[in-house]
Amino acid sequence: MLIGQYEAKIDKKGRTAIPKKFREILGNNIIVTLGYESSLIVVSETQWQALLEGTAGRPFIEYETRETQRFLLGGAASVELDSKGRFVLPPYLREFAKVEDEIVFLGLSRYVEIWDKKRWGEYRGNLEKNIERISSRLVKKGEKNE
Repeated sequence: MLIGQYEAKIDKKGRTAIPKKFREILGNNIIVTLGYESSLIVVSETQWQALLEGTAGRPFIEYETRETQRFLLGGAASVELDSKGRFVLPPYLREFAKVEDEIVFLGLSRYVEIWDKKRWGEYRGNLEKNIERISSRLVKKGEKNE
């Protein structure tokens, strides 16, 4: 399982390294794509379909299906890690996530998110202030589905 938080540097060419604990699970062939809240999503090639769960089997004629697939698939880059786990994060992904020189990798069970370190700090601060309210809304949604 992908869990934890790791900080890393990203050089001027956009090169960084996946933390070893994540690399052991993800393997050397990964997919990096646009994520939510201006983060990036990283999955192994074998887990790629898990990201499309919400659109799997949905009719192509549905606007939301097409838009979600455009976002996730159209923004994706297939990346092969070198022997030290390094890779180049394409410029369009760095621009989308507003990545500067320090990043944070977050393990979230089946996938990893990449955040600009400063932006993650701001987001996490807001999350910590509001987690009780967010969690209670999630519980209420679960009760409606029962």
